Amino acid sequence: MARNGLKYLFLACLLLGCSPGPEEHGDRLIRRLGSEPDTLNSITATDYYEETVNRYVTETMLWRNYETLEIEPQIPCTWTESDDHLVYTFEFQPGILWHDGVELTADDVVYSFDKIMDPKVDCAHLRNYFKDIETVQKTGKYSFRVVWKKPYFRSLEMSGGIPLVPKHVFDDGADFNKNPAGRHPIGTGPYKFVSWTTGRKIVIERNERYYGKKPFWKRVVFKIIKDDPIALQIFKKEQLDMIGLRPFQWERQTASRAFQRKFNKVDFYLPAYSYLGWNMRREPFSDRRVRLAMTHMVDRKPILDKIFYGLGTIVTGPFYVKGPEYDRNIKPYPYDPRRAEELLSEAGWRDTDEDGWLDKEGEKFSFELLMPSGVAEYEQMATVLKEDLKTIGVDMGIRRLEWATFLRFVHEHKFDSYAAAWILAYVSDPYQLWHSSQAEKGSNYVGFVNGEADILIDKIRREFDGEKRRKMCYRFHEIIHDAQPYTFMFTSKSLMAYTKEIEGFRTYVIRPGYDIRQWRRAP
Repeated sequence: MARNGLKYLFLACLLLGCSPGPEEHGDRLIRRLGSEPDTLNSITATDYYEETVNRYVTETMLWRNYETLEIEPQIPCTWTESDDHLVYTFEFQPGILWHDGVELTADDVVYSFDKIMDPKVDCAHLRNYFKDIETVQKTGKYSFRVVWKKPYFRSLEMSGGIPLVPKHVFDDGADFNKNPAGRHPIGTGPYKFVSWTTGRKIVIERNERYYGKKPFWKRVVFKIIKDDPIALQIFKKEQLDMIGLRPFQWERQTASRAFQRKFNKVDFYLPAYSYLGWNMRREPFSDRRVRLAMTHMVDRKPILDKIFYGLGTIVTGPFYVKGPEYDRNIKPYPYDPRRAEELLSEAGWRDTDEDGWLDKEGEKFSFELLMPSGVAEYEQMATVLKEDLKTIGVDMGIRRLEWATFLRFVHEHKFDSYAAAWILAYVSDPYQLWHSSQAEKGSNYVGFVNGEADILIDKIRREFDGEKRRKMCYRFHEIIHDAQPYTFMFTSKSLMAYTKEIEGFRTYVIRPGYDIRQWRRAP
């Protein structure tokens, strides 16, 4: 979906890797990627790492301004909107060039939409945002019309936010999902792709033919460094210009005066939350009482304070805790082992053979928590939870998987439970994560199905009045809180450090929370 939409499963911390050699800075910006993207095809990609690179390579007609938060042109264009919010007509500036020198035309827009809606293309996560579009029609070489079947409160943003790929590159009869352009993206943005050295780095360079304001950095190097301690060591040696920090690194490893003389630190919130997801398709988590018992066994306050150093806020539901859709009157379920035991007993889980473990119909209460390998805070949190569950007779195993394998297991619903996080759109639409239609191939990985929730989601999507939509979101928040398909954990602060040589650093409330195009190196 559009760059401001929710499109990927993301862990609120960067993941593990290798140590690259030194890189000469000059007027290049050198930064870290915590893992390797699966692809750089902006339509099929589902991870944060693709977007980290492509937000400077690819463009859409419209985007949300970081500062004003208003929707405005990214590619120079004008548009009209019908009174019933069903028809949007765009005309864009001639002479916009793809990085290979071919001109962008309306054929590229129509082709991009057609591929998104093609069931053979692996983009179910994206398709649901465009499912109510009836047609995208070319009306001229540089103009097109988007016609919706029904109103959608984000219809303008989505009509102008279609991810664009060059038709002349992809329309070669080959499998769109496996097109080589997935390793060599061609966009219209201020940077163009240079190279991707597997396991080491991705390089982009300034597009000197760019129609708009050119950024300061001639080249941006994304070093793939999976190991957090190694990444920090490399940063301290000034071989990286910026780095995301873990809470432990923020509090304990970057607090010295020597560090602060050379580097700046910044913390900020983004619309995001972490959670434990329970597979509602399987016993025992198909039972609401069991899911609620699990939440009562998660002692979130000390986890936040001791493991995350208090750098976050406990949350209770599916919207951004600082946003208008989040109901602050809903309080977190407390840590309450006695209540958890009562709920499990009501659900039939008792220690009938007195071996110290709960059982039901001869089956021991044993399950597995999936997590990506190398996320230190998740490791510590899982260890605490495992020991706490043991005290009431529940056996939790911990399974650590490499990022790509973890994603595959979650997408294919091969889990009992998993630990992860979502980064949300600035204006939230719960459809992708929570509608029952998304339980099979969408992002409703836990299999949440609720008739009232489906009705509310559909109403939320059709309501243009912000206050009415907020009230419906409050009720939806209430339903999710009661059902506990997730144990909602925290909205954690984003933590960063950057060299004092960088000027122009500012933070924003939409992802990624900063814009490298505004930075420059101090003279």
